[in-house]
Amino acid sequence: MNTITGTPPLVLLAGHWLGAWAWDEVLAHLPSHSAHALTLPGLDPGDADRAERTLDDQVAAIVDMLTTLDAPAVLVAHSGANAPVSVVLDRHPERVRRVVWVDSGPWDGRAFAPDLPAEARDLLLPAFDALAQQASLEGLTPDLLERFRERAVAEPASVLRQSVAWGNEARHHVPTTLVCCSLPSAHVHELAGAGHPMFAEVARLTRAESVDLPTGHWPMWSRPRDLARVILAAARQD
Repeated sequence: MNTITGTPPLVLLAGHWLGAWAWDEVLAHLPSHSAHALTLPGLDPGDADRAERTLDDQVAAIVDMLTTLDAPAVLVAHSGANAPVSVVLDRHPERVRRVVWVDSGPWDGRAFAPDLPAEARDLLLPAFDALAQQASLEGLTPDLLERFRERAVAEPASVLRQSVAWGNEARHHVPTTLVCCSLPSAHVHELAGAGHPMFAEVARLTRAESVDLPTGHWPMWSRPRDLARVILAAARQD
């Protein structure tokens, strides 16, 4: 635990199309010595080879970050960051103190977009009317949407096509906080209990709590201060 702030290391990872910049408003409310936002490989617009980056590259970047810290970290994973974080939990559960899923949850290992055309090198951020059919835009002002559009980076196809086979049941026993935004926690657990494929892994968690933070799928922009409070409260648990 960080002796300066009383907070364990925090590693914040945003979902598809987003880099570390997506957490700026949340970081303003977190201890600066403890919180680290990471841009996953493939999502750095300055990387000329970014479209070739893979899920394994993303996993390696998270593990590299964890090795630089002085204690097991709290991983804060939003949306599509659930894929690399779930792999980290499978391979290195001892390095994770807690995982905080932000409108997300443990990944089931299947490719996110197995039907992506073979010639596609990446996936652009969709038009917002199409995106709204997949994820709630509640709380996002026109200015926030404009920034999202301007700064979004196409998601590498190699990340979206990759699947994994699990090897370590210990991933289910890492302390977990589910931050439920676009769906209330009661509905999430109902779907998990019913075996819904998107939520089936939630039913396998043995040390999980849920926190409701009603808003859309990008609470780091719509409710950044409140999200920071939820993250801190989760991180400071024993």
